[in-house]
Amino acid sequence: MLNDRAREISRFITRYAREHGYPPTIREIGQAFGIASTNGVRYYLDLLERAGHLKRNGKISRGIELAQAPAATGIPILGRVAAGQPILAEESLEGTLDLGDMFGDPQGLFALRVRGDSMVDAGIHEGDYVIVKSQERASAGEIIVGLLGDEATVKTYQPRAGRIELVAHNPKYDPIVVEPGTEFRILGVVRGVVRTVGR
Repeated sequence: MLNDRAREISRFITRYAREHGYPPTIREIGQAFGIASTNGVRYYLDLLERAGHLKRNGKISRGIELAQAPAATGIPILGRVAAGQPILAEESLEGTLDLGDMFGDPQGLFALRVRGDSMVDAGIHEGDYVIVKSQERASAGEIIVGLLGDEATVKTYQPRAGRIELVAHNPKYDPIVVEPGTEFRILGVVRGVVRTVGR
């Protein structure tokens, strides 16, 4: 069972190898995490090796070999989602976002690119990526990705007496009212937003 520090070191090694084209040395890992003793670093590397996350060659200074490609730690981008009127939700792998440092274990997370402006007052703009935790339930007031029939949208979830309202964060848009009997389900709860600059 890996502890949090071991997971952080694993992500650091993955990121370092991707950025430099080769893995870090034990000393570089120690510097990055404030571990003065090389034995302290080896302790975490032993944990990662036993868990199958990496292999080591003690004869060379950069003898850490990752057990999986760096992209495997990314969050899959499965398509696009409307922030205006609902649109057809198409699930097609568009790539990955490596956000393990921000969101921890990416298992159960997926990303959707936002279309429309209905959530701008919640800080979600067209072209942003929403990071979604896959689950079928949500609490009132949480921002969700919901599926109405074959159409997906991102809105604030507000259950009312006998119905559900999917509330926009833009005064131009009225709530979407989900009446009893309407085909609707929650795909997940939004856990964060990623925005690129200068797009």
